[in-house]
Amino acid sequence: MKTHQPGESIQDAALALQMLKEGNERHLSGNLINRSASGETRGIHAKGQTPFAVVVTCSDSRVVPEIYFDVDMGSIFVIRNAGNIVDATTLGSMEYAVEVLGARLVAVVGHSACGAVKAACEGEPLPQNIQQIIDHIKPSVEISNGDVGVCIDANVSAMVDKIKNNEFVKKHNALVVGARFDIHDGKVAWL
Repeated sequence: MKTHQPGESIQDAALALQMLKEGNERHLSGNLINRSASGETRGIHAKGQTPFAVVVTCSDSRVVPEIYFDVDMGSIFVIRNAGNIVDATTLGSMEYAVEVLGARLVAVVGHSACGAVKAACEGEPLPQNIQQIIDHIKPSVEISNGDVGVCIDANVSAMVDKIKNNEFVKKHNALVVGARFDIHDGKVAWL
């Protein structure tokens, strides 16, 4: 079992994915890592960041990737927004993590009971800024026939496809994967 150490650069995407999977297994079993916020650790992080993965996930307060992947501060570069959508801002943040910080794994993680996906499936009129989020999810609603559970996975897959077409992802041969976090049992299912 490998865990990320402060300041450690991991360039192997397969190893990074394995570390996320093992972290979720620790989360499920309760055999968690010993997190450190010591002065030494903060000093290492103050010199720069070396996340081994990028996680694009929902801003839902119940969805905290550092917890369900059981990683320490500085291990993952997290981009959160309602519905885990991939827009220009998300892509810009991800490009920074891949190009500048050297992350070679990008994981898009949706979750059960996603309010943004549910709102997209219901199709009710929403305020302008919320509607912009829903517009990114709408194509997944159409292919899932409005089934929220199916749409959650379809939305993740659509966002994975957007990221796979990014020039920086291609240039650095980054691995892009999708997953769904279950808020009921804490398990991450890889799609």
